[in-house]
Amino acid sequence: MHLILTGATGLIGSGVLDAMLKMKDITKISILSRRPVAMAENAQDPRVNVIIHTDFLHYGRNVLSQLQGANGAVWALGVSQTKVSKDEYIKITKDYPLAGAKAFADLAPNDEPFRFIFVSGQSSTQNPGPFTNRYARVKGETELLLSEMRSTYPRLITEAVGPGVVSERDHAAIKPYVPDQGFFHNSARAVLGPPVRMAFPSLDAPTEPLGKFLVEMAMGRFDKQLDEGGSDITTLKGGMRVLKNPAFLRLAGLS
Repeated sequence: MHLILTGATGLIGSGVLDAMLKMKDITKISILSRRPVAMAENAQDPRVNVIIHTDFLHYGRNVLSQLQGANGAVWALGVSQTKVSKDEYIKITKDYPLAGAKAFADLAPNDEPFRFIFVSGQSSTQNPGPFTNRYARVKGETELLLSEMRSTYPRLITEAVGPGVVSERDHAAIKPYVPDQGFFHNSARAVLGPPVRMAFPSLDAPTEPLGKFLVEMAMGRFDKQLDEGGSDITTLKGGMRVLKNPAFLRLAGLS
């Protein structure tokens, strides 16, 4: 099993990479990153290939040749809407994953399907109102467009997972690699995290089980459960399933 990962230096991506490294039935891990990935380097795992890639709108022959034969991808690349301009946020959140899904659609061997797992957000919506924030609106637009791609690329299976409040609190393996959010952010998480998790347990998204869940989705291990559906899974026009945090917790056996 050959899987692709983007966003490996971020919070969710670090959790995904840790899960991939622990799964022995994954034979190759291709990481697309703008810069070296310390966690991958320190793992010294021969299965890992870090491809330094700076243009996530285009994929040349050299990159695609290294990705050939991949069975799926976890797209964890993202950015906070408060840290970039509107245009940059749309490019990173919508244009990048759409370009990636298109480029990866036919990578799987022997006419097998390619599973593209998009890390969305709990608040994403396909029906924005006048007061819907940019994050929820753009994530929702991306989900719709990824779903539509299924009809254009028959071998491409796109799915989306929208985590709630993500935390690495009990995930020692990734703590040395998680980006420092700054004193005020860290202090707020330390103070508000426990009461928020207690008041809204359905929004809790620990990185260790979340990373494992995303990887197993890319491996097709939840195909049957996705087909069975549920009140916490939304199927969009085109066939893509959108799983919000309660669905992740249920399928991962955490609720």
